[in-house]
Amino acid sequence: MIAIAGSKGGCGKSTVTLGLAEAFARADTPAIAIDADRQLPNLHVMTDLDREPTLAVLDQGRDLREIAQQHPQEPNVGVVPAPKSSQSFEFSSLEEYVDIDGRQVLIDCPSGAGPDVVDPLSQAEGVVIVASDTERSLKAAETTIEMARRLGAPIYGAILNKCSEIPTPATRWEGVPVLGCVPERPSPLLNDEVSQAFDEIVEQLATQSPTDRAPPEYAGDRLPTGTNEIDRRLGGGLPAGTIVTLVADPASQSEQLLYRATGVRGTLYLSTEQSRENVRRAIESTSIGSGTPTIRRVAGDEGLDEALTLIDKLPETANLIIDPVNELERHDRSAYVSFLNDLKDQLVETDSIAILHCVDDDSRNRSATLRVADAVFELETVAPGCGSDVEHYLSVPKYRPDAGFTETIPIEFAGGNSMSPIESQPKSD
Repeated sequence: MIAIAGSKGGCGKSTVTLGLAEAFARADTPAIAIDADRQLPNLHVMTDLDREPTLAVLDQGRDLREIAQQHPQEPNVGVVPAPKSSQSFEFSSLEEYVDIDGRQVLIDCPSGAGPDVVDPLSQAEGVVIVASDTERSLKAAETTIEMARRLGAPIYGAILNKCSEIPTPATRWEGVPVLGCVPERPSPLLNDEVSQAFDEIVEQLATQSPTDRAPPEYAGDRLPTGTNEIDRRLGGGLPAGTIVTLVADPASQSEQLLYRATGVRGTLYLSTEQSRENVRRAIESTSIGSGTPTIRRVAGDEGLDEALTLIDKLPETANLIIDPVNELERHDRSAYVSFLNDLKDQLVETDSIAILHCVDDDSRNRSATLRVADAVFELETVAPGCGSDVEHYLSVPKYRPDAGFTETIPIEFAGGNSMSPIESQPKSD
């Protein structure tokens, strides 16, 4: 069972899924293409098939071969539509249905990097990464690579869709061979050049050895933050289970660091002030590398309980961002401290990290936030004078893994503005 995945919508995962299924069939290996995208199912539309039966009927004792509809152009390819949003289906049960008569099963994963992707991805024997030749798509592919590795799923390689040659960023993906480029053509699945590209990719997959498909080992146990300058100085990133507080002035552009963090792994983004759509628009409009997090709004008297309910469902090795945490800090102190303790327990249990965005003010429970934090990042913004670029200064006054940490971290924002260093003064716990 191979998962076809890519965090950026529109990169062509469905086209690649069907193209590979048809190529397997031409190579005398019957194939079944499964749609795992509940929100935007596409395989049945592309093949002009019925919306039902969906994958969910497997839980009613049906057989995968029985519910798969025959591809109109390729009789040895079956297509199974995604469960409807109203239907329950646990992808963890899929494994018992896919070992059938030597058929190759392909799963068309949803876009993004949230829990909806983790479920099918974690059940696959291996992953094929899909990207197109755009900066956002290539960056999103790196998010998918990171997520697959954290789930322990072997990465069989990458397919560059709508490309005539390999984009330079893809050549730097360590341990991810490029299986091939699929040229951009009208009606691609009816095009001979596209078919030939998929045939060559299937042939290459067939020659891979178990060693080729073995997932790479991680150097250390650090999770990258998405900001290379920080990650290099911290030995690759932050230890799993870390709580970070990012303290900044409201006009500091500190959200850019949050958006970068969404680009390296699945992220649950809890907004206490802005609507989900406003956060999504801000992330999509930024010119830095960002991902497609799961965004939820938590606010008001029930904010702490709502946040904790969502945090309890945090997947393995994920990011949690609370932006800003000020709203939650205004709750009763004992309730807020209890929330912080529960948050820490969940991060340790799931090997995740949290970034609590502390917009500078006089929140009454700020001291509790800073005390529970394993790392405190402080961002200062300075406007030198008329006509000069705004300067940003990042300091790390607290870092539990190394109480003597004093190194400064210069960071460059998009547009050329840089975060220049100032000396960090270590703070004891």
